[in-house]
Amino acid sequence: MKQDNSYAAVIGRKNSIMKTAVGIDYNQYETTNISFDYERLMKETGYSLAQIKKIQYSHGVGQTPLKELPNLSALARKIAPTGYGARIFIKDEAQNDSGSFKARRASIACYHAKKLGFKGVIAATSGNYGAAVASQAAKYGLKCIVVQECYDSSGIGQPEIIEKARACEAYGAEVIQLSVGPELFYTFLTLLETTGYFNASLYTPFGVSGIESLGSELIEDCLSKTGKLPSAVIITNAGGGNLTGTARGIKKMTDEKIQIIGASVNLKGLHMASDHDFNRKSFTTGHTGFGMPFMTNPDRSDVPRSAARALRYIDRYVTVNQGEVFFITETLVALEGIERGPAGNVALAAAFSLAQERKEDEIIIVQETEYTGAGKHHQAQMAFARSHGIDIYFGDPAEEIAGKSIVLPSRIDQIKAVDLDLIKIKQSAIKNQIKDWKKLTATDFVYLIAETNSTPDFVRQTLTELNVDWEEE
Repeated sequence: MKQDNSYAAVIGRKNSIMKTAVGIDYNQYETTNISFDYERLMKETGYSLAQIKKIQYSHGVGQTPLKELPNLSALARKIAPTGYGARIFIKDEAQNDSGSFKARRASIACYHAKKLGFKGVIAATSGNYGAAVASQAAKYGLKCIVVQECYDSSGIGQPEIIEKARACEAYGAEVIQLSVGPELFYTFLTLLETTGYFNASLYTPFGVSGIESLGSELIEDCLSKTGKLPSAVIITNAGGGNLTGTARGIKKMTDEKIQIIGASVNLKGLHMASDHDFNRKSFTTGHTGFGMPFMTNPDRSDVPRSAARALRYIDRYVTVNQGEVFFITETLVALEGIERGPAGNVALAAAFSLAQERKEDEIIIVQETEYTGAGKHHQAQMAFARSHGIDIYFGDPAEEIAGKSIVLPSRIDQIKAVDLDLIKIKQSAIKNQIKDWKKLTATDFVYLIAETNSTPDFVRQTLTELNVDWEEE
């Protein structure tokens, strides 16, 4: 009997497809109602930190330089209160093979695929991860397919995504480009099923544990260079794996409290799955269109249980506007002689603002950079925005309206990171988790505390407001 490959049928088989393509039986980690054993999942299907480093270092990944930005720090001090203006450092992940921190995720995924005997790997991504998987697949002699959400219904693709497709093909991958919409996940699942390739998902334990080496290196490098720990690490946040893996790596190196700050580009008002909105944004990653939904509902990913659970680790979440990121990208070149891609500079724009809140002897680390060039260059992105009717001008970035304007700051002190309300985000996360339940077990209750990095009182109050009963041990 011929297999039903209709959209509904393929989506209905997604869990069995994923189990085969990842090699993980996620059911064994489910506990009661809403909860699952996250730490057991990470421990049993991941690798030790020492193993991760060995795998990566032997394949062109990791040991990237930690660089101080003395001129940018000095500029922050000029507009900060007296005695304030922390030292700003960047972990220059653009030095990885393939040009971004995502090489760390891809390295472990491809290693594991090879270990299990898969002939190839597939990744669904419009970003740097596709190039990273293609690069690492080449090293391991694996076939590689990258599925991209690239065009709107008029066949117009963003220059950044097109550049990333070029990079994937240069590394030997087959690139399948699709228009925005539900077609991406359907095509991805169909390819996994028909090829029998490994799902090199961003959200498996292999992908997230691969970033733990980055968190580990941040601590080692900072101690080596300065003799002290950073007070904060600022991480560009999208799907949550970057923040999750970095924070876990930091925690494996020190018990001292280091503030974990997530930063995203403010794209409020734009819908990422909208054909109309798709080309009206100048950032394909690192924005609130991914950051918010994945933080409040992490299991919306392409695996049954995502290993990227940023809300468990984040201490503060801020946004910056597109114009501020483009401006700080220019500033990095002008003051430090370092040209890097705008998406990686989201955290740098936030760091410039947040450094002014911290004393001069403190250290803050921008956790990653990415390569730039061609369509990934900020000038190409702004030219594309202008061609779509986006108004670009100098003024107050607070006036920027995503999809309508990009406002470059007319004064450097106008770069201001804006805090998001983590309390509301945590409440929303709990609401999403319990939507199908009216009573929770004691295990569920403990799970929600860990899932939101909160307190029993906070979870009690939230469940009461949602009219949900619960048990406690």
